[in-house]
Amino acid sequence: MCANHNNISMKATLLVVGRTVEQHFITAINDYTQRTKRYLSFDIEVIPELKNTKNLPMEQQKEKEGELICKAFQPGDVIVLLDEGGKEMRSIEFADYMKRKMNTVNKRLVFVIGGPYGFSEKVYQAAHEKMSLSRMTFSHQMVRLVFVEQLYRAMNILNGGPYHHE
Repeated sequence: MCANHNNISMKATLLVVGRTVEQHFITAINDYTQRTKRYLSFDIEVIPELKNTKNLPMEQQKEKEGELICKAFQPGDVIVLLDEGGKEMRSIEFADYMKRKMNTVNKRLVFVIGGPYGFSEKVYQAAHEKMSLSRMTFSHQMVRLVFVEQLYRAMNILNGGPYHHE
């Protein structure tokens, strides 16, 4: 079996609401993103945060964000919500998951991190899968870093690199 059977046509995208603001997170996220690109076409797409939401009820804010998230989807996308109700995986299982996706997804595999209140019903309906990074709650900035680190780790595992220590 050939070692390099990666599906080059698949592109992985992390879709997030609002830009990352804390500099130490930005630095670390950029580092893991660059490392991941050695193995996989990967980018982070930012949906601008809603303006003037202080007076908006939570549900309305979720709806508006949901519309913007859905607009970012393209035909053929496989959409995975990073959601506390999703399936949990160990790093090695996530690597296997990515391997399967690289062999089956033709266009984009889109991982989505929602806004502070989670996802609207519309976004849940558009999604193909839900995945949880942890039972713990992280800030939205931290979740981005945890996800890109795990994506890099998965690609590293698939390419025969060390994954316990780095």
